[in-house]
This record gives sequence, structure tokens and C-alpha cells, in this order.
Amino acid sequence: MKRIDSRIDTASEAFRRNHQAMSAIVANFRERMEITRHQRPPHEIKRVRAQGKLLVRERLDLLLDPGTPFLEFSALAACEDYNGEVPGANVVTGLGVVSGREVLIHADDSSVKGGVWYTLTPRKLARLLDIALENQLPVLHLCDSGGAFLEELSGVYIEGGRVFRNQCLLSKAGVPQVAMVFGHCTAGGAYIPALCDYSIIVRGTGGVFLGGPPLVKAATGEEHTADEIGGCDLHTQVSGTVDYPADNEAHAIAICREIVAQFKPATKSYLPERDAEPPYYDPDEMLGIVSPDHRVQFDQRELIARIVDGSRFHEYQPAYGTTLICGYAYIWGYRVGILANNGVLFSDSSKKAAHFISLCNQNRTPLVFLQNTTGYMIGRNYEMEGITKDGAKMLMAQAGSEVPKFTVITSAAFGAGYYGMCGRAWDPRMIWAWPNVHMGVMGPDQAANTLADVKIAQLRRKGHTPDEAEMAQLRQRVYEKAERESNAYFATSRLWDDGLLAPTDTRNALGMALSAAAHAPIADPHYGIFRF
Repeated sequence: MKRIDSRIDTASEAFRRNHQAMSAIVANFRERMEITRHQRPPHEIKRVRAQGKLLVRERLDLLLDPGTPFLEFSALAACEDYNGEVPGANVVTGLGVVSGREVLIHADDSSVKGGVWYTLTPRKLARLLDIALENQLPVLHLCDSGGAFLEELSGVYIEGGRVFRNQCLLSKAGVPQVAMVFGHCTAGGAYIPALCDYSIIVRGTGGVFLGGPPLVKAATGEEHTADEIGGCDLHTQVSGTVDYPADNEAHAIAICREIVAQFKPATKSYLPERDAEPPYYDPDEMLGIVSPDHRVQFDQRELIARIVDGSRFHEYQPAYGTTLICGYAYIWGYRVGILANNGVLFSDSSKKAAHFISLCNQNRTPLVFLQNTTGYMIGRNYEMEGITKDGAKMLMAQAGSEVPKFTVITSAAFGAGYYGMCGRAWDPRMIWAWPNVHMGVMGPDQAANTLADVKIAQLRRKGHTPDEAEMAQLRQRVYEKAERESNAYFATSRLWDDGLLAPTDTRNALGMALSAAAHAPIADPHYGIFRF
């Protein structure tokens, strides 16, 4: 493969300006991540310590193999919900290495309101288990939750069922799960350890029960302590609900590591084809390539050159459908097919995408999508050329694809182009966004003009003709709402992605994801009807 010939002038004013602005965006993102991960009210930390417990990050440090990376998912979930008071939706999820095995981890964070579940908590956990099912990855559960937050009961009730259903499907598929009960597993949460292959409970702090002491007293009049209802001795000596007693948290984690070490060796559907090689170009230069203004276009080949091994890329159909880049490269030694937007999607670029997706399925090559799209081209001439049916070909190819797919949104994700480039609904194994991203049905400017025009027409039908100042105020109000709801933090707060990534972290995230996805076999593709 030839090395991409980068044409970026790192000494230019545009590069310097972009780099400065994007560096500020990334610095703000890292600060928000640090706060979410590590800053807790002193009284909450004191409460956890008084119970003889470790903080969730301390548990992860003991569990993960030393020196190995941990790819956290949706760390900023709920960052713009619940008044920002539920960091990470009260649960940490991610991909790591334990006893030499790649595993997924769910860890309740009891340092905020006892780790109670809000509506977004089981939604985040269910997404982790979806990833486990798709990639056939073992799951380790670190349980320590006070149950459902009483003001969110209805949302937790509906979302929580999918968690338990996914656990059952994992067991059916032969994918092992291990639960460590550090604190309480209350009500529905009691099913998490009960549905695992192996379970461990810490004496004195762990408890598993469908109804805790207050509920039991209210329902039956009986008065019992939490330990009497569902403690270590009851469940390891009498009920058999839990398999192993542990003297403390470190002991429980040590038992878990021993269990994971006994898992049968992983069989992978694909392996690295060559030694990994760092990009020839400095990945930090991506900050000067991408404009913080999503309306400013850039050549995504320049990003590819700073993500893939050796900055080498074999471009497919380089002279056809030029607003979509397609081609082969290697990431961490794994061969991948890359699709990257370089403008709006036309009929030719849509057909090119469908063909390339089919080729990658034919030769079992995982797909990486780099999204920066304003959608499909519109207009009478383009409809005459078949833009709708050609865009549908791209969607059909996506739906029929069976190779692992990964999506990174680098700037804009608007309209149906978001679907065609493997958005959330098209089941990428993992999907991330950079913190500068804007996404939505349409851009804020278009939304403001369209919705304002509709509102103005409604007012005129009622006999009121707004003046220029009133129309400007209306457009501004719609624009501000659309701008707020299209930013990266609004989306990641609601779990529309698997987390935000700094551009320079993209390569390693993709490398870990490619390795993890290889645990699942690749089925033969089956496509629906293509309209020619």
C-alpha cells in the first residue's frame, strides 16, 4: 500500500487557528471526563469509606491486568440530564483485560446516592450487554447499587427488563458472566448475580434480595437485617444463590480473576495480518485539520493518514463518486475497509459505498466509517438521476452487512447520511463521536429557518403577520434550541453513541474494538432487494 501524500501545511494560519480552537475543545472534554470519573462530594466518599468499601475506580485498578488499557463506554452518560448530578449514569462500563482475557465490565458507582439506578442507568447497562452479545465477550459485573431511584421507577422498570433479558441470551449463547457482590443487589438488581455463571459475595457488606428490610417489614411485618435476608452466609451456605464467599473486596476480585483465568481460550474469526505500525504522520495534527465549525469542509484522507498503520491506504475507485472515500488500510495490524465522507452523498458515491460494503463482506474485512456528512443531495435533477433509490442501495447494503462495523463521527452527522454512514440504528459494533461534533435531522441554521417559516405561516393563517423583529426573535429561539440539541454532549448524555473520543485516542479505540469484535464468528451476508 502507498503512503498517503499529506498536503497539510502545518505552518499555515488556518492550521494554527484550527489547532488552537480544537485543542481548547479537547481540553474542555478531558476536564469534563476527569470531573465525571474522579470528583465526588466529600460526604459521599466518607460514607463509602465508613462502609468499608472501595471506590469504583479503585476496584477497577485491582481487577484489570496491570499496564493494560481500559476502553470506557459512555463515560459522560447523563452529563446533561438530571441537572448533571448523576455522573456516568451511576455506572461504569467498558472493555478491558483480566487474567489475559478481553472482557466487558459493568461496575456500579455507589459514590453517588448509593449507586441507585436512574432511567439511563439500565439503558447504559443494556447497551454494554448488547455489545457482549454482538461480540461474544465475557462480562464481569461489580454490583453495588441501592436499587431504582424512587422518582424514576417507571423508566427503570421498562429499561431494566432488557438487562436481564440480555443476561439470559448471553447464557444461552455460552458467553460467561461473573458477578461480584460488593454491596446490595436489591429488587430487580438481585437477578444480576442470579443470572451469572459464577457469583461472589463479600461478607458483611454484600446483600442479594428481592425485597430489602423496609419492604419486607411493610409487606409481611417481619423485621430482619439485610444480612439476615440476603447476606453472605445465607446465600453461600443455605440458598445456594451465590457461589463463593469473600472476606473483603480484594479477596472477591482475586477469586474473580482466578475464575476468568479458567475460561476456555478465545477463538477469533480474524487476526492481525501484520505487525502494528504507528502512523507516519503525527496524530496531533488532526486538531489542525478539522475546523471547530462543522460547516467548514476538510479532506478526510488527512485524518485517515493519521489513524492507520504507516499512513498507508489503498483507495478504491479514487476517480468515481469522489465525495465518498473508500479503501483498505490496517489498524493495529488488522485489515479494515474505510468509508469516509468528503462532501455530500450523490448517486455515484452511494452506489460506490454499496459496492464497497459488499466487497468487504465478501472478503470478511471489518468496516470503519468516518462520518462527516450533511446528508444526501436533494433537488429535482438529482431525483431524476435516482438519488433516492441509490441512497436506498447504500442503506440496504448496510443492513445486510455481517462484518464488524465501527463508526467515528469526526465533525457533522446530519440527515439520512447519518444512517447511510452506519449511524446508531444500523448497529455498528461501537460508535463514537469527537467532542466538536454536531448531529441531527438537519443543521441548526436549516432547522431555524424551516421551523420559523412554519410557525410564521401558522401565525399568518390566524390573522397575525409578525414584523421583522418578531421573526428574527423566533428564528433565534429555534436556532439556539437546535444548536444545543445538536452538540456532542447532548447526544452522548442520552447514549446516542458509545462515548466521546479525543481525536488522538481514535486509533487505539479502534484497535481495541477490532480485537474484541474478532471473538464473534462472521456470518454470511444476506441482502434485501436492491432497486436498480
